[in-house]
Amino acid sequence: MVGIMEDWWLRLLAGMAGSGLIAAAAYKLRSLSASGAWSAVLMGTGFVTLGEPVWFALLLTFFVTSSLWSKWKKRHRAKAAAETNYEKTGRRDAGQVWANGGAGLLLCAAHAIHPHIGWLYAFIGVMASVNADTWATEIGALSRSAPRSVTTGRRVPSGTSGGVTPLGSLAALCGAAAIGAVAALLAPAGASPLAALAAAAAAGLAGCFADSLLGATGQAMYRCRVCGSETERAAHCGQAAERTRGFAWLNNDRVNLLSSVFAGLLGWLIGLLL
Repeated sequence: MVGIMEDWWLRLLAGMAGSGLIAAAAYKLRSLSASGAWSAVLMGTGFVTLGEPVWFALLLTFFVTSSLWSKWKKRHRAKAAAETNYEKTGRRDAGQVWANGGAGLLLCAAHAIHPHIGWLYAFIGVMASVNADTWATEIGALSRSAPRSVTTGRRVPSGTSGGVTPLGSLAALCGAAAIGAVAALLAPAGASPLAALAAAAAAGLAGCFADSLLGATGQAMYRCRVCGSETERAAHCGQAAERTRGFAWLNNDRVNLLSSVFAGLLGWLIGLLL
């Protein structure tokens, strides 16, 4: 019992130290806001304390790759222009951190309390979904062809919620596969590397499209009273914008959370079936 408690404290301290260093670096590089940095420390500490290496590694894979793509985006005018109407920017705040990793931390805690390989497959699905969505958003804006609405198939302006392109869809698959590859490499005893890769690819891509579907239907969208732009922001050009569709409570963070939960359920099913 004493050995178990000592191991728990060592993992807690290691998690706090490692997560603190990463969050501080991300804050300095403007990848995280102050609230996002503190949230990342809490989340990272939780994963290291409660989970095996694969849990923290998948979280870190998502954070590092998504941050790199966000930084790369700023060098391209087409992507920078598309971002002006997004609710959030590349500097992630607490809401974004918890929307992308909160469900995963709950799964990690559930696995620590009642170990079952299904929790890990669900987590793989969650992280593959948020990674796929980020890669699709960051890379897809460079598509030379205009995005099409996932519901109607009609062309929509770049940056429109629910708009998809072939390039963005390919990027989503690559982002999901990246999570699957790390999961397969670090798969613990009892987990199939093939099942981990399949769960990530399928659930991640499905979660990304679920995100687009929610964005095109239920997410709150507004029209700026000053410039007339359609935007995810409740305020634009310094004034309150007019809501044109969707539910006021369903913002971008909640869309990300709901789609990742869907992907987690799918990941659980795929992993166990394989």
